[in-house]
Amino acid sequence: MTSMTDVHPIDPRNVQLTEDGKLRHFLSIGGLSKEILEEILDTADSFVNIGEKSVKKVPLLRGKTVVNLFFENSTRTRSTFELAAQRLSADVLNLDISKSATAKGETLMDTLQNLEAMGSDMFVIRHADSGAQHFIASQVTPDVAIINAGDGRHAHPTQAMLDMYTIRKHKGDFSKLKVAIVGDILHSRVARSQVQALNILGAEEVRLIGPKTLLPDNLAELGAKLYTRMEDGLKDVDVVIMLRLQKERMDGALLPSEGEFYRLYGLTSEKLNYARPDAIVMHPGPINRGVEIESVVADGPQSLILNQVSYGIAIRMAVMSMTVSGQMQQKNQQDQNNEEASA
Repeated sequence: MTSMTDVHPIDPRNVQLTEDGKLRHFLSIGGLSKEILEEILDTADSFVNIGEKSVKKVPLLRGKTVVNLFFENSTRTRSTFELAAQRLSADVLNLDISKSATAKGETLMDTLQNLEAMGSDMFVIRHADSGAQHFIASQVTPDVAIINAGDGRHAHPTQAMLDMYTIRKHKGDFSKLKVAIVGDILHSRVARSQVQALNILGAEEVRLIGPKTLLPDNLAELGAKLYTRMEDGLKDVDVVIMLRLQKERMDGALLPSEGEFYRLYGLTSEKLNYARPDAIVMHPGPINRGVEIESVVADGPQSLILNQVSYGIAIRMAVMSMTVSGQMQQKNQQDQNNEEASA
């Protein structure tokens, strides 16, 4: 079997959408229209308060089977996907990859084909290889939807969409907003998806702030301004999104020290004063307090970090329900075409 690392990611516009332009898989923000992103946000609106009800379920995925395939560790993403599927009334299977047949030598495609044979309807996948989910989407049967829960440094589309939902919920019209993303941009799949989503939704300005060693040049081509000084990058912004500084980066040549990073790029109340007085603060988690962000800011009145977690369930419910609906429409159309061809 061809290695996923040897396969160029398929154009998402050819894979993610049905013939009618509906969401079939959710692999990346790239290639999606503003209308689809807004539909995801609007659909999430209908789910956001479901956790407050006495019965926290709707029957939209009743009878469907969702399989969580996480090849990388995760707490928030996996938990919120599981809750989202359960609240949609789906049956959920969490596959422990370290104990699965893949650990015994079975190929990934053999594992997936066996899960398909069990009548699975959706695979939620996190994988270390960029483009893995695109490859899988090109190989699975047409009846199975693929949701990207993070692939390598490439994309984390549901995290980006829950961030967009948080911004829209608390700040409104994107066209009037200046947004700063701060930290390890170079290695962040979250940042890549955020920049794409912000530009598609029409944000006035997207800024990327970090040390030169953690600022890739190619992101500037997507419509973002690069800054190496917090004072300049945070000036008059409406939204500040901090990123997790991965511990492994601190031991290499990319950063002088953890303390030095915090001094220059950690979000303190003093640095937050450069932003607009009503600026909101976000972080995808997990937080390294005293490295990326000061506790008084993380727990302060401008912080929406816990709100992001709650909104993540609603966004993932929206994506799941929309992809299953798109898959069903696609299947019905194919069945109709087959009937007409055989008539």
